[in-house]
Amino acid sequence: MTLRSLLLSALLFSSLSQAAEPIRVAIDPTFPPMEFIQNNQRTGFDVDLAAALSKQMGRPLVYTDMDFKAMVPSVLAGRQDIVLSAIYITDDRKKVVDFTDPYFAAGLVVMVKKGDTRIKTPQDLAGKRVAVQVGTKSVKVMADEFPTAKTIEVEKNEEMFNALEAGRADAVVTGKPAALLYSKTRGTTQILAEPVTHEEYGIAVSKREPELRQQLNDALKAIKANGTYDALQKKWFGNAAQ
Repeated sequence: MTLRSLLLSALLFSSLSQAAEPIRVAIDPTFPPMEFIQNNQRTGFDVDLAAALSKQMGRPLVYTDMDFKAMVPSVLAGRQDIVLSAIYITDDRKKVVDFTDPYFAAGLVVMVKKGDTRIKTPQDLAGKRVAVQVGTKSVKVMADEFPTAKTIEVEKNEEMFNALEAGRADAVVTGKPAALLYSKTRGTTQILAEPVTHEEYGIAVSKREPELRQQLNDALKAIKANGTYDALQKKWFGNAAQ
């Protein structure tokens, strides 16, 4: 083998090794339907999205489960490469980590029973009975933006939905992923087109890895173009995601 061939082989091996280098992923699998544990396996929209990106990039994933508040610090410390776990893109977070392009429009939404025409926009919540989960952002938003509404605070998401179904509440204000999943599985509710708040999920990436951020953005564009992303939306959220 000539010197030229040896050099080309070394460069090719280096390139392939870099391409196949695992991506270390921080995740908090306690937020269905985005990420959760089922039958001792991680599952959810984000988990399927990560698998699709991994396949597109040709790089395996190594997950580490942790509390949500520990994820960004783990990237800052160099223990993880990315956070792919329903994390909002915020100005404060962008000061310490980079984000990919947004991959999911989240935020708070209004859910009502199908056929109920009394509430067509969030502004119609005035004077209505609205179920929210205690300790969530929904409580503050209702107090600040809709002070004349009668807010019903409950402990769990399921209690909110039960209150709506039973007629004890006129509407529910909750995060979009939970609302989409419920609407898909029950088929008795609908989500208003106008959101209460507009927030987006992105993949948090170490500022030390701009190439990885670009690779992830390229992969996101590719799976959106080839239909994979739409298939995942339909799998987890059905037609309600449209």
